[in-house]
Amino acid sequence: MIRTRSLTKDFVVSRSSTVHAVRGISLEIDAGELVAVLGPNGAGKTTTMRMLTTLIAPTSGTATVAGHDVVAEPAQVRRQIGYVGQGNGAGHTQRVRDELYSQGVIYGLDRRAARQRAGELIEALELTELTGRKVADLSGGQRRRLDVAMGLVHAPPLLVLDEPSTGLDPQNRANLWQHILRMRAEYEMTIVLTTHYLDEADSMAERVVVVDHGEVIADDTPEVLKAKLAGDRIVVTAADTEGARRLARLSEHLPEARDIVLDGARVEARVSDGPGSLPELMREAQDAGVRVTTAQVHRPTLDDVFLNLTGRSLRETEGNGENTDGENSDGANTDTQEAAA
Repeated sequence: MIRTRSLTKDFVVSRSSTVHAVRGISLEIDAGELVAVLGPNGAGKTTTMRMLTTLIAPTSGTATVAGHDVVAEPAQVRRQIGYVGQGNGAGHTQRVRDELYSQGVIYGLDRRAARQRAGELIEALELTELTGRKVADLSGGQRRRLDVAMGLVHAPPLLVLDEPSTGLDPQNRANLWQHILRMRAEYEMTIVLTTHYLDEADSMAERVVVVDHGEVIADDTPEVLKAKLAGDRIVVTAADTEGARRLARLSEHLPEARDIVLDGARVEARVSDGPGSLPELMREAQDAGVRVTTAQVHRPTLDDVFLNLTGRSLRETEGNGENTDGENSDGANTDTQEAAA
């Protein structure tokens, strides 16, 4: 469904300054996959999505979407994709049904088919009670459901979601994803998602691609990435600091133990198998006469993966205003209108 080779994008800021937003991304995504793209603000995620959706042209490299070159065949690419950007794509003075009907006509449906398609999406995404309301009067969650409906008007085989649930409360996020996943199953779509919500990527994506400084630095299933790049964390507290020092030495002999940290009476260690290693450490502590007061196993998260890869937490980069790849957080409206045109 998507294939890129050495894809790059540079933004010329001034005569003496160029931002290298994307630095040679090579990526393949098969039909039917749900792939999450993770990275901090400014990593190049949105710039890559905009190149794949023909909103901006690559500086170099190649990319095909649904078998069509994004530079040579942009119209054919746009017929095959639905795009939900970071901002709301619907016109604020438009009514919900009218906006969906208009989008259907823009994509080449006749009037009868456009009305039928609008009705199907209104029902599927539970917008029935909102059909006569103006977009400006909708809540954030309602607008995002409308954005998804607009992206699905022409039943595309590929849906690109650029941080679709940003700013929504947990209930609205869960509700939005329930609709998206149901529509995916119904239409057998490929979905490419960028998000800062790691629980979304962890629970729903079949693959996770980690991007930093405009490059892909990891690409695998969430479970494999967590096992290989993070590992389980065991945390044990001894009754005194001397016992903790002995626990730290014992931890060194656990299978694939690393990153052992001694902090007062507390010992932390990364291991490949936390549920197996912790009982082993407890037995050795008992044999050595070390009294343990607490013991825990923490399973790794995708943020642990990112921390291991880059030396920083993905959460630390959220909302910090970092935006070094030429991305414009409020530019999605313009891009969506440009795509429609």
